[in-house]
Amino acid sequence: MKHSLVLFVLVFFTQFGWAQELQATVSINYQQVSNGNPQLFANLEKQVNEFLNTTKWTDRQFNDIEKITCNFFINITSYNSNNFEATIQVQSSRPIFNSTFSAPIVNINDKNFSFRFIEFEAMVYDQNSFNSNLVSVLAYYANLIIGMDMDSFALKGGTKYLGIASNIVNVAETSGYKGWSQTEGTNNNRNFLISDLLSATFLPYRTAMYQYHRLGLDTMADDLLKSKEAIATSISTLAEIQKVRPNSLLARTFFDAKADEIVSIFAEGPRMDNAKLLETLQRISPLNSQKWNKIR
Repeated sequence: MKHSLVLFVLVFFTQFGWAQELQATVSINYQQVSNGNPQLFANLEKQVNEFLNTTKWTDRQFNDIEKITCNFFINITSYNSNNFEATIQVQSSRPIFNSTFSAPIVNINDKNFSFRFIEFEAMVYDQNSFNSNLVSVLAYYANLIIGMDMDSFALKGGTKYLGIASNIVNVAETSGYKGWSQTEGTNNNRNFLISDLLSATFLPYRTAMYQYHRLGLDTMADDLLKSKEAIATSISTLAEIQKVRPNSLLARTFFDAKADEIVSIFAEGPRMDNAKLLETLQRISPLNSQKWNKIR
């Protein structure tokens, strides 16, 4: 098994031709907007799609099989003179070794998303300068997706790209747009999320992501019971955050992506003693208590 996992990693990261890092699907919903030409929103969707899928986000050589599958759902709530108010939901997933299944990594609904967009104007990405809020938000989430995906394959493997996301926050913080500052009276925005991800206080989150995926999901094809035990261990690791920061943003982010998957894993397959797991889940994510009740 050890040799097969090593072989998988080597193949996964070195085979085939070069490609950009993201395989992003972009959807623009403008049903709440009564003004504006539909072609404007179609062009917005096209340009965002091209920006995400053709920008070179890393200095690595990605190939087709390691492209990160992700979705960007942008819901336009109002539009006036090239100024848009919207929300953006960002999702990503990664493949599970020796399986046709994939596992969700990111599932974030960002409600602080306003931007200016002029048709056919170039979308220029520079992590060290603020050119537009649309570009900065998309670049932030692109790097966040890449960083968290890499964390699931290697312990703290995505540090470089989470650092880039943090730099984007620092540059955008004085732009006046919402979502970038820690002074907005909320602990649930882009600034807090990336600060927590890079904080030593919340290292158990990143450790748990590695344990859950690399030591848990990726071993399912060989030993399902052992895999379930590793995933249970990862949830115990995540629970360490509860001791210092109850109801943390990262814990909520984890379960927004993982709650349904956890239920499906532990509600089926070989039986194990889930008493401690259930107690931990109920304690650190009580909002999902009805889902946890499906685990026996």
